[in-house]
Amino acid sequence: MKKNKIFTPQFSRVFFGVAAFCLLYIVLAMRPLSSELHLTPEWTENITHVQNVSKDEELIPFKLGQNIGYFTGDGKIASLVAYPFKASISSSYYATYAANNSSAEFYSSSGTKAGVLNEYGFPFFDEDRIFVFLPGGSSFVQCDKYGKRQWIYESYCPVTAFSSSKSGTVAGFADGTLVSFSQDGSVDQKFQPGGSNFQIILGAGISDDGSLIACVCGQKEQRFVVARKNGEHSKIIFHEYLEKGSTRQTLVKFNKSGDCVYYGFNGGLGVVDLQNLKSFTLPLEGNIVQIEEDVSKDLTYVLSRLENHYTVTVVERFNQSVASFGFNASSSFIQVRESSLFVGRDNKISKLTVARK
Repeated sequence: MKKNKIFTPQFSRVFFGVAAFCLLYIVLAMRPLSSELHLTPEWTENITHVQNVSKDEELIPFKLGQNIGYFTGDGKIASLVAYPFKASISSSYYATYAANNSSAEFYSSSGTKAGVLNEYGFPFFDEDRIFVFLPGGSSFVQCDKYGKRQWIYESYCPVTAFSSSKSGTVAGFADGTLVSFSQDGSVDQKFQPGGSNFQIILGAGISDDGSLIACVCGQKEQRFVVARKNGEHSKIIFHEYLEKGSTRQTLVKFNKSGDCVYYGFNGGLGVVDLQNLKSFTLPLEGNIVQIEEDVSKDLTYVLSRLENHYTVTVVERFNQSVASFGFNASSSFIQVRESSLFVGRDNKISKLTVARK
């Protein structure tokens, strides 16, 4: 009687291949699941509850409705200033001013008088940097820590976009010109990106080291452009046309390491990885109001607004949306300190601790 040969070489290959696959599947299935991001509420405080704080506590700025002030990470409101017209505040300074402002006193975060801005116009503070936009909207000055003018830039065309960093300043104008300045006010880049039917700069940003500038420019064939300082010239290293153009001013911001830049567009958040010169988009409703970064956890927080609805979106590794939440308010802000996210809405400020579990 003839025996059946079950374990033929072909059968053995199939059998051991399936066995290896099953073993690999079991090993992978036994690995722990990747951690998830958790945002845990810690406290909520009304901004009218002003308390005494110690001198060594970090003061975090806020602006809600017609109120500005500072609070601490443990939930104490250190100061509250109501203003009738306009105000500007940063981590270092604040000031309130009227429509026909000929000069303005400004104060340090502790509330002591820091100096006087003897300039007609509107003060603007960015961390410890002090600017005043002059009447007419086409010129501005930078001042020192006492309020004394350091340098001025005058143009015939209105300023439509503005940003600064520790190494320089960038301004965009209604005629489509983009200008960047070194710390002493000298112009180190000036050009018109072009490429659109109507030229205008709607958003501009500058990297921390001042070597890169970026902008949202033009209408009808709107573009996002990144340029690098190249001697006395500018070299465009990245550009792309935006599918949905916008007529509104938008936010452009580099991350702290300068290897990524974010920008708002009609329909969401644009992200450009500057190391690989690749772009990504994250769909978001409304306008981008604020972008804050947590370097320790490689997270970026984006605050967007659609009418009276705000959304906070958490972005990981430049372009992955990992969490979001929304709320209704007439005014809002976000701040990030280490592993804490602070969210302001109307007359309240809340702290959320961010952790992976």
